[in-house]
Formats: sequence, C-alpha cells, structure tokens
Amino acid sequence: MRFGHFYYPMKFDDSRDEQEIRECLAEAELVEDLGLDAIWLAEHYFTGECVYGDPLVFAGALAVKTRRVDIGFGILELPLHNPVRVAIQTALLDNLTRGRIIVGTARGSNYNAYEYIGFGTNPDLGPEQLEEAEDLLVQAWTTDNLEFKGKHYQAAFPASRPRPYQKPHPRLARACIDDESVKAMARIGRPILLRGRSTNHTAASIRLYRDTMAEAGYGEEAIENNLDQVWVWREMHLAETDDQAMNEFLPAQYDAWANMQYYRTNWNPPQYSMDRQPPPMQREGYAATPDPDAGEGLVGSPKRVAEQLAQMRDAGIRNLMLTNRGLMSPEKTAKSLKLLSEKVMPHFQG
Repeated sequence: MRFGHFYYPMKFDDSRDEQEIRECLAEAELVEDLGLDAIWLAEHYFTGECVYGDPLVFAGALAVKTRRVDIGFGILELPLHNPVRVAIQTALLDNLTRGRIIVGTARGSNYNAYEYIGFGTNPDLGPEQLEEAEDLLVQAWTTDNLEFKGKHYQAAFPASRPRPYQKPHPRLARACIDDESVKAMARIGRPILLRGRSTNHTAASIRLYRDTMAEAGYGEEAIENNLDQVWVWREMHLAETDDQAMNEFLPAQYDAWANMQYYRTNWNPPQYSMDRQPPPMQREGYAATPDPDAGEGLVGSPKRVAEQLAQMRDAGIRNLMLTNRGLMSPEKTAKSLKLLSEKVMPHFQG
C-alpha cells in the first residue's frame, strides 16, 4: 500500500493564517522524512476550510520544500479555473518537481455553491464545463498550433510552455462520487479518486471500475496500471490508545462540520441545489473492532488502524489519502504521523 498525507487544513481563526500556512510547510517536510509517498491538496475558498486558499500557488512552495513525494491535487475545482492557465501552471509544477505532479479534477464542491458565486459563475454549469475543461487541459498540454472551439471555452495559440516533464502530460485523475461517474472514467481509461465511505462500499466501487475497464476492452496490464493509481480519501488520527485518538479527533471533526453547515446555510443561494453533507460518525458509531460496513475513519491506536488497513488491503484498496483536516495541534499531528510511520506502515509496504 501507498500512503499519502492529505492537506485539508480547516482553520477558521483568521488571525493565525500566516502561522498556520507555515506549519503546513513544516508538516510537508515531516511527511517526507517519515517516508509517506504523497502529499495531496484540497481546494476550497472564502471560509478557512483550506487555510492556504490557492492550492496551485501552495504546491509551488511544496515543490521546493520536498524532494521525493508526489504532489497531487485532490481536487482542482476545474470549472473555477481557466484550463489553459491550469495547463501552464501544472506543467511548471511538473518541471519543478521533475514529474511528481498528479492532477485530480472534479466539477467542484458538492456542498459549497457560494464558491461558484464568489468567482462569478454558476454551480449548475459545473458538470458540463468539467468535460470541456478537461479536454482543453489535455490539448493544451500536448497540442501545437491549438485551435479549440467549445461551448464554454475558445482558445488558439502556437504552444503551451513550459512543456510538461511527464510525457505526454502529468498524471490525470477524476474524483468520482457515484457508480455512473466510476463507470464513465473506466470506459475512457482514466484513473479515479474515491471518497472513502465504508471499506466494503469502496471495494465495490473499485470492482466496478475494474469490471467496466475490462468490458470496455482494456487488457489486464492497463487495468492493473490504473488500479495502482486509484487513491482513496479517509480521515485519520492515531494516538497511543483508541479512546485517546477518538476523544482528540472526533469532537473537533464534528465542530468543524457544524461550522461549515453554518456557512452553507447562510451563503448557499436557495436557487442552487447542493448536496447536504451528513454529520461525521460519532464515538458510539465505532464498533469494538473495525467494521468494514461502517463509515469509520482510521481513528484509534496503531493496533486498531492496522486492523482497518488490513481489511482495506484485502478489499483491493492500494493507496490512501489520509487527513486529520488540520484540526489537531502540530504536536498531535506529528505524533499521529509518527505512529503511522513507525508502527503501522511497515506492515503494509514492500
């Protein structure tokens, strides 16, 4: 298995932005030193849901702070960007990192209509804009003398520079939230990012992806290559005991959810239909031993988390994007990451 650290730093106190951003940079160095495989960046605006704001700019800082780890976007809300500019920015990052960039895309937040409104656009356009934006992104990376004439984007230029370091372009993945989106990406052979629910639910999505690729005519080598690029997002916090980990993390996670519900209630315009995020699982939802049919986070002692990871590995999950959403202090986050690196990861590598 491969382990990624997912930056989702929910910092609602705007008096500490500079300090929190610097702590994120220090955390990146720790993550690399501890042997994790990747750093992933979320994208959200206007509330402190992601304290660094712009993941593309922040990735530039990570590119020069790190030497080895992959840097992935999980995800870029592509309809909020000009795809040609994203092609240039990600190609620059790809060169700065010598090919360590993974570009994850999606239509944008499922819950935050105000992010679209804040950038002067309409969340109802997101799904159809995404398809066209990805097409233009790939063409901008790879095509000379480009003339693109779409419904939402028109562009013409001799070439996009710099050229990406990876050939023909940086690794590209799409975040999927339902079976239809999983099947759509499988048919075109594009790797996917999954929001972890229960272990068994996630395993079913991976099986659906594999089966759909096979039905679309892809060979076993191509299917295995794509499965090696499927990453699953889960909350994670470790401490010495199950009770300590849950008492530290779960109340903070619930408070953050409640804070975001306040923003969504007050800032999402009523004319736009957005999903309502369910509350996170509380302590009473965690069984005495990990339940592969429950939406448990990887929260607990090293022993409990290792048991969960064994279930996930056996279910076909290969790569994890792990986050405490920046809700813990730097000291507790460092302790959690060290427990993961020293007492858990060695059982699932090699």
